[in-house]
Amino acid sequence: MIHLGIIEDEPIMLASVEECFEASRDVIVELAATSVEDFLSGMSASQPLNTLLLDIMLPGMNGIVGIPRLLDRWPELDIIMLTNSDDSDNIFRALQAGAFGYISKKRMNPNIIRDAVYTVHRGGSYMSPSIARQVVAFHNQQRRIRTSADAASQLTTRQLDIVQGLVDNLSYREIGERLDISIETVRDHIKNIYRKLRVNSKMEVVQKKIKGEI
Repeated sequence: MIHLGIIEDEPIMLASVEECFEASRDVIVELAATSVEDFLSGMSASQPLNTLLLDIMLPGMNGIVGIPRLLDRWPELDIIMLTNSDDSDNIFRALQAGAFGYISKKRMNPNIIRDAVYTVHRGGSYMSPSIARQVVAFHNQQRRIRTSADAASQLTTRQLDIVQGLVDNLSYREIGERLDISIETVRDHIKNIYRKLRVNSKMEVVQKKIKGEI
């Protein structure tokens, strides 16, 4: 059973969305409200709620700010955003905050609303390919940063000194003179630095240092 909540500040739109589920035997609209604040005050944590249609632009607390408050009360809640614009930044921020999809009001109809609710309830996500690509790119970037940070933490103090020498644009000989080690030892350390950081060039090491990844 889908226990649905709706938060939408336009009364006509709110009523239209609610009507989409009047004939559904497996969807119960638990509460329809015009603000996050009214929804939170009208629903207790003990009441069943597993899916929510949430407008992004709302009076008072907007939908994106409201997501953490709603998930605090219902941690397993599946949230689908409703938006008047295709502003990818706002949509992306909502997905980062914990939403599982969004519906553009410009293209919204009863079939789309029901499809989105059922898709998300079954464990899927409901979003355009362009937004999905942005989400995947973000998570891939975060994974690369975590991987790089883990690798960087394995560098020894001596290797970090050598990295700084590379950033200072010193030659291998100059790095050796600075650290009072042989040029062969510098080369050995740099090979290990490349291996640990999974890079293939001095420039990649320098870029990681400049970006704060080392």
